[in-house]
Amino acid sequence: MFSLSSRRHARARAVAAVSLLLLAAPVLAGCTASDSLAQQARAGDGKNYIAGDGSVQEYTAGNRGNPVSFSSKLFNGETVDAASFRGKVTVLNFWYAGCPPCRAEAKDLESLYQQFKPTGTQFYGVNVRDDAPTAAAFERTFGTTYPSFEDRNGTVLLAMAQYVPPQSVPTTIVLDKQGRVSARILGRLDKGTLKSLIQSAQQS
Repeated sequence: MFSLSSRRHARARAVAAVSLLLLAAPVLAGCTASDSLAQQARAGDGKNYIAGDGSVQEYTAGNRGNPVSFSSKLFNGETVDAASFRGKVTVLNFWYAGCPPCRAEAKDLESLYQQFKPTGTQFYGVNVRDDAPTAAAFERTFGTTYPSFEDRNGTVLLAMAQYVPPQSVPTTIVLDKQGRVSARILGRLDKGTLKSLIQSAQQS
């Protein structure tokens, strides 16, 4: 068990990391035509793109902590409470449209969503940057059919910092049937790896 002091220090470090990520998002996405990162994002080549390295962390059932807790709105206006995740494996993918690895992994995420949907597994995007039209354009382009949270204010991002901070975009988090963090992938995911992590969470 972690002491109260340890948990407070861990939360403080996590919130600081997430705050830096929120501040960095506009820089990474780019906002002017003269910004080389913006040009790279539009080109989709990913040069000098700052993101996670695809590292995977899986947590044993005894080390998953408490069920996650937050309530936030999807782009369609529906409010979703994390308490509704209980009884189902849930996948949260943090993304935004100007993120090259987010585009690269989009079709794999949709494919896995369709594969696991009959088992009751839920997928939610968590968009940390875009307005509704921009997010919708991305979803049309890549055929994404699962819903996304509109998280420009950081509600979901900061809530997750209490459990396992995303730290980069994209980040994918798998929750077990009790709503606890089962695994995290920092950066572009590998389809086979995420499939295995979902199956592991289903069995635990």
